[in-house]
Amino acid sequence: MKSLKAEKHELADPAVQLDVINNHSEKLKLLPNFEEKLEEVGLYPLKPTSIEIFQINVGYMCNMTCKHCHVDAGPDRDEVMTRETLEYCLEALRGTDIETVDLTGGAPEMNPHFKWFVEEVAAMGKHVIVRSNLTILTTAPKYRELPEFFAEHGVEVTCSLPFYNRSRTDRQRGEGTYDKSIEALQMLNEVGYGKQDTGLELNLVYNPVGAFLPSNQKEIEQDFRKELRRKHNIEFNNLLAITNLPISRFLDFLLVSGNLDEYMERLVTSFNPQAAEGVMCRNTISVGWDGTLYDCDFNQMLEMETHEEVPGHVKNFDKRLLENRQIMTNQHCYGCTAGAGSSCGGQTA
Repeated sequence: MKSLKAEKHELADPAVQLDVINNHSEKLKLLPNFEEKLEEVGLYPLKPTSIEIFQINVGYMCNMTCKHCHVDAGPDRDEVMTRETLEYCLEALRGTDIETVDLTGGAPEMNPHFKWFVEEVAAMGKHVIVRSNLTILTTAPKYRELPEFFAEHGVEVTCSLPFYNRSRTDRQRGEGTYDKSIEALQMLNEVGYGKQDTGLELNLVYNPVGAFLPSNQKEIEQDFRKELRRKHNIEFNNLLAITNLPISRFLDFLLVSGNLDEYMERLVTSFNPQAAEGVMCRNTISVGWDGTLYDCDFNQMLEMETHEEVPGHVKNFDKRLLENRQIMTNQHCYGCTAGAGSSCGGQTA
């Protein structure tokens, strides 16, 4: 499976994606504007509470091409953050009280400067999160060594596992994914991840395999814990339930399956003011592979940069100005405010 970009698919263009979710049908045109919905609950303009999380997308290159991927990542993507841009990130972090650096991709482990950067950030005393697809840890000796490297530097590992059985996992992420993911989880468990009193945090990420919202996060977590323990003796700390946003490859799925109108309507009618108050863009800044700043990783994929009145590149990072910016929104933002809410840290309400 190729990325939308490699296929020269029209949805590889962020402007086309935004036009589709706003204007694809008369029903979509009649849905309330997200900014109007925020205004109704006193949250417009949407502003940060603080910047606590510095999320860096170190590149769109990945060893997988998952059907639901909002990044359109894959082996054919060559956008990878350079060492120079990573140096800008380090400079931005120095002297700030930002506690958490969240590394994502693609497969962040594939960035050639990945280990060096983790070492530098950890040496600052920052908490490092790596968002792994798990399968990368089983592909080559240099990646199979990463669980021990993560443990050495106290890295929190947050990883994708669509479901606790083979059929549903492989349907979303490709044949053989489940078995490789289980092997990687066992490798992480062996060095102490997910175990009591080790301080090595292992979190799983659940995305629905279809055009529906995730159910109760705690209930899903209990099911995952029971089944993974029973089948494979695997332990983990938390499960994070994340709503699929209607962009990139998941948007393509919605169009092909004829579910776009119904899904967008479900997101809008499930709008939760509590979830809106807790959206991740209020305590996070997102850095693109080329250093461009965004309010969140989803805005990054739609090329919706931070407001024009604040710094637009990490080399000009100014925490005070960025904490007073207006957050850029569009109709896809309903995905983070529907039901119990959704963020990179799971449900928000």
